[in-house]
Parts: sequence; structure tokens; C-alpha cells
Amino acid sequence: MKEGVNYAHAPASALEQAVALRLHLDDSTIENGPLRVLPSTHTLGVLTDDQIHDFSEKVAEETCLVTRGGVLALRPLIVHASSKSKNEKSRRVLHIEYATPMAVSNGLELALS
Repeated sequence: MKEGVNYAHAPASALEQAVALRLHLDDSTIENGPLRVLPSTHTLGVLTDDQIHDFSEKVAEETCLVTRGGVLALRPLIVHASSKSKNEKSRRVLHIEYATPMAVSNGLELALS
């Protein structure tokens, strides 16, 4: 349950096969809340909140600054976040995820849309 909505995490085996492309419609700058990642965490599987917290204290985050029209590719398993914008500039991004349809277990399938 997250903010009153039921959801489930896909298993690492499914997320390892997915890739996300972020097409930037606006420049991403330090002031407008760019994407931040913890490098190499996509290789660690699905992490708990405590594990993410521990890594954030040990691993330096990378800020992903992308100019308008640029594309950022990432694995959904990488630990990532965006801060709130500190100014009025837009930070519009088209986030598209690609994955192979797959059976997860017990007749469940990873839903794609």
C-alpha cells in the first residue's frame, strides 16, 4: 500500500530484463530537481528501504543532467530519486519502459502497457 493505493513490486528477475528511456523535453539542471542515482545498484536486485539508506551513506550519488532532447537510459532497478524543483522551470520528461512479457510465477504474468 502506497498513499492509499495497492501495488506490487515486480521481482528482480523481471526488472533485470527491463530498460527505461527518459526523453527530456526540458533541460535538466541542478535547480529543477534532476534525476539522481546510486551507481551500480542495479546489479544488487530489489533492495529494502534500510539497504537503500545504508548504500546512500556509503556510495556517492550521481546527478544526471540532460539537455532538452537528450535521452537517458537506465535500468529500473537502479536506486534513483528526483528532488523537488528549486525554481519555476519545467522538467518535463517522457519516461518509457521496455520489457519482455514474461510469466513470473504461479500463473502470474508481468503486465505491460
